[in-house]
Amino acid sequence: MASSTMKRWLKPEVYPLFAAVGVAVGICGMQLVRNICINPDVRVTKQNRSAGILENYEEGERYAEHMLRKYVRNKEPQIMPSINKFFSDPNLD
Repeated sequence: MASSTMKRWLKPEVYPLFAAVGVAVGICGMQLVRNICINPDVRVTKQNRSAGILENYEEGERYAEHMLRKYVRNKEPQIMPSINKFFSDPNLD
């Protein structure tokens, strides 16, 4: 019975769907862990929560300006710039 159930519900056509949902769940999990572990506004322990609101701008700036944002900042907002240039540049031979 397990084999017939697997053949019925686990078709090769749905593998990309499983992959997309898996990536989405992974991104959500990564963001959750990132916020809990290194966000300066989140305080998990009772001792840290009693501190109230901290004016810690340097730590907040470090959190907001992470490596991915620094990498993408000076890039062109294109998915495939070489293909776009190939099809849009009339001087390209």
